[in-house]
Amino acid sequence: MFKKLFTAIALGLGLSGAYAQDINFGIISTEATQNLKADWQPLLDDMAKQTGFKIRAFFAPDYAGIIEGMRFNKVQVAWLGNKSAMEAVDRANGEVFAQMVNADGTQGYYSHLIVHKDSPYNTLDDVLKNGKSLSFGNGDPNSTSGFLVPGYYAFAQNKVDVKTHFKIVRSANHETNALAVANKQVDVATNNSENLDKIKERQPEKFKDIKIVWTSPLIALDPLVMHKEMPEATKAKIKDFFYNYAKTDAREKEIVMKISKLSGFKPSTNAQLMPIRQLDLFGKRNRIEADTTLADADKKTRLAEIDQQLASLK
Repeated sequence: MFKKLFTAIALGLGLSGAYAQDINFGIISTEATQNLKADWQPLLDDMAKQTGFKIRAFFAPDYAGIIEGMRFNKVQVAWLGNKSAMEAVDRANGEVFAQMVNADGTQGYYSHLIVHKDSPYNTLDDVLKNGKSLSFGNGDPNSTSGFLVPGYYAFAQNKVDVKTHFKIVRSANHETNALAVANKQVDVATNNSENLDKIKERQPEKFKDIKIVWTSPLIALDPLVMHKEMPEATKAKIKDFFYNYAKTDAREKEIVMKISKLSGFKPSTNAQLMPIRQLDLFGKRNRIEADTTLADADKKTRLAEIDQQLASLK
């Protein structure tokens, strides 16, 4: 009996140690995996050296794969957009602990709608007026800049339902959408300022074929999220690594510049997600308000529920 008890304790300690030492780092699918791996692997290698943990890059075909990975503890730390971070916090035991910092000192980035340079459309109004004849490349449903922000500011505020407004709608990551526009495979697509900078650097000829027709308000830079049930000592080591990374070392500065023209990372919390929660609720409210299939009483009840949620966020 005692032998079994000691064996169980030993196994428990072993599992705890493995949890603390093995970290899967989730990377959202903003572009091709080989590009993301090339950008992030040097940082992950440094993270392994400086923390003593075994760090593995974790990729998935969509944002949901990273969120679900964290939910089932297959991902312990992740780079996420604000929208996907909100999902991770709400349903995958995630907590925001850091935020990216731009090298140029700016506080965020922008969502865009893009068309081919030869397109006759030059504004959001042009795109909306001709939607029935256009193919549209939307972003991943968990993408902040590819889906949530344009979904609210470009479409919901203009009482447009993307699914019915355009001739064809397809979803893809930022890089795929940008290249689809450049190659005239879709007429208009979502994108963001960070990805367009990468296209300009890696594929300048394709970038020359892209025209921006709409720009969003400023979006807060992406957060880093960790599984909140990790041991506190493990969390502390990870935070210490990111908060101090690229502060003085020239090589580290080059690494974060390559990732997304960053100067490094700063402490953050779930409070960073407040504007995104408001945007998400505003978008839901607009869709309910525009839904002609809902009975008046049902619509009134749903709108009141959302208004209550919005009020609680203030």
